[in-house]
Amino acid sequence: MNAMLLRAPRDVNANPLEFVELETPMPRAKEIRIAVRVCGMCHTDLHTVEGEIELPKTPIVPGHQIVGVVESVGQNVTRFHIGERVGVPWLNSTCGACEFCKRGEENLCEHAHFTGQHVDGGYAEFCVVNENFAYTIPDAFSDAQAAPLLCGGVIGYRALRVCGVKPGERLGLYGFGSSAHIVIQIARHWNCAVSVFTRSDAHRALARELGASWVGRAEETPPQLLDRAIVFAPVGSLIVEALRVLRKGGTVAHAGIFSTPIPQFDYNLLYHERTIRSVANSTRQDVKDLLRVAAEIPVRTAIETFPLREANRALQMLKQSKVRGAGVLEIRD
Repeated sequence: MNAMLLRAPRDVNANPLEFVELETPMPRAKEIRIAVRVCGMCHTDLHTVEGEIELPKTPIVPGHQIVGVVESVGQNVTRFHIGERVGVPWLNSTCGACEFCKRGEENLCEHAHFTGQHVDGGYAEFCVVNENFAYTIPDAFSDAQAAPLLCGGVIGYRALRVCGVKPGERLGLYGFGSSAHIVIQIARHWNCAVSVFTRSDAHRALARELGASWVGRAEETPPQLLDRAIVFAPVGSLIVEALRVLRKGGTVAHAGIFSTPIPQFDYNLLYHERTIRSVANSTRQDVKDLLRVAAEIPVRTAIETFPLREANRALQMLKQSKVRGAGVLEIRD
């Protein structure tokens, strides 16, 4: 099969992904093999390629927003049949036995494996996954429209839960890429007033198009204090900016897997029971709930597509905030 392979992390501008031929993986018991149609891109892919998050396995095929068709099944598979359209997200497996799994917090599993980090991901023509970590894709979405839901959408949905936003509250979004442009649609569905903080003119235009009540830069102040805020950009100083415009008792959630350091700040910004929380991975229930809500609204994903061979260029554009909405690799010519 054709794939984009990362042998060792390095700056994305050095074109670290190689277009290669690899042996097509064989499904083991309880696994399905997926003929990948598309794979979404996100900042986690960028952090993986550039070595900002740990890589327990190299070489590795990145990509964890996979949409394709079941092409082959291993022994004892019962959930899916050949020809069904499925998606594979970041969470690839959990142990089911550690204290976190037993508490229903499988996103924090001590022995979790992640797609495109521990096991080969979707920047390839085929991938395999345990059937219990794959999901039926709603008919409301095309392949390319569905891909960003599987990480950008899921992490954004979990961030909404973690920050505790309630219908009708004022929500701030810092950074307006793949996750945020999905989150704003869910928040607007819940009748929340959404303020968007971003440097990009294109992202500002998209935010207004999707119903933002106010748009500006991070150092600017919206008309009213925020009840909740979600930071999507991997920039620690944005936590401080969000606290600056947060009401008493409000919450800031950081949705990134990586961030630059949070600078020192005055305690008064945190006082009055303001809270800072991180968002880590997602559970299988998060994926199911997000796909259901997204189909009900329905969420419209803004996408920009690229051929598999151009994955390096696409990641470079992602790093420069030049992708409008979400980037999606088309795996097959």
